[in-house]
Amino acid sequence: MPEIVATPSDRAGSGNVLTAPPAPPTVPARTLTRRMQTPTFSPLMTRWNQVTIIGTGLVGGSLGLALKQRHLANRVIGVGHRQRTIDEALFRGAADEVTLDPCGGVRGSDLVVLATAVGLFETIAEEIVGNLVPGAVVVDVGSTKAEVVRTLEPLMPQACTFVGCHPIAGSEKRGITYARPDLFEGAACVVTPTERTAADVLVRVVATWQDLGMVVRELSPEVHDRLLAEVSHLPHVVASALVRTVSDEAEPLAGPGWADTTRVAGGDAVLWRDILLSNADEVTAAIGRFQAILADLHDAVRQRRGERIESLLAEARDRRNELTKHKGQDA
Repeated sequence: MPEIVATPSDRAGSGNVLTAPPAPPTVPARTLTRRMQTPTFSPLMTRWNQVTIIGTGLVGGSLGLALKQRHLANRVIGVGHRQRTIDEALFRGAADEVTLDPCGGVRGSDLVVLATAVGLFETIAEEIVGNLVPGAVVVDVGSTKAEVVRTLEPLMPQACTFVGCHPIAGSEKRGITYARPDLFEGAACVVTPTERTAADVLVRVVATWQDLGMVVRELSPEVHDRLLAEVSHLPHVVASALVRTVSDEAEPLAGPGWADTTRVAGGDAVLWRDILLSNADEVTAAIGRFQAILADLHDAVRQRRGERIESLLAEARDRRNELTKHKGQDA
């Protein structure tokens, strides 16, 4: 099919590929402190020639905006499965070209980013591997790592590399509508290299996340999943359970505290289904530990043990205050 050229305002839904004119130059990002030994780059040096982002939602769209704003890619290709979504990604400047075809979208790209639900990674990877250029790097932005790395790393052609990544940024919102170029600024990113990861590839991937304003930490895929089960996956499970616990009679009385506590339960159900299934062992272990802690509080309340109740609540309050103070968040 011939290429269809359009400006960002051309929101046609019938084309397979849309291209936009180059965006005007922006102010280069400030120099970031490295947490790993890396080469010295000019702030204006382009780190990637062409980046393909498969999945132009909140994270994928924000990544496209940030890469373009910080001059970290000569060209960004957006791939999606709905014409309306990729049209909006083009219109908002999150990509220079968009397409519904993953195979065509990765041709010529030296970096490919999987930004869909984790349950789609294997299918997408199997589809695109035959179209990767030699030396291409494939990363993901998924919330689980062990199963993802174990599945995707062997699929890579000999001259290509997969590096598991988890930028811990985003919200319960979804879609390109909420994408913004500063989404990653100041947030943590975990990379999960293995013995098959070349040192130069790892340095390049880490440097890219750092240039997006992230603080990078290296963990094994297994340790990542154990820790994220505690601080991300379990909280979503608990928030969802809290919502389902509220009776119809109590609903009108739910105030700001209830809304704050259950905010993450507003996340996409399909995305979170895939996350929980991908990290099932660690999530169930975390749920078991939570049940034991909840049972302790349950018994203290049932037995009307005031000192024990106060002690448990104070312990949680002090730990949260210390954590949020350390992370620079509002208590």
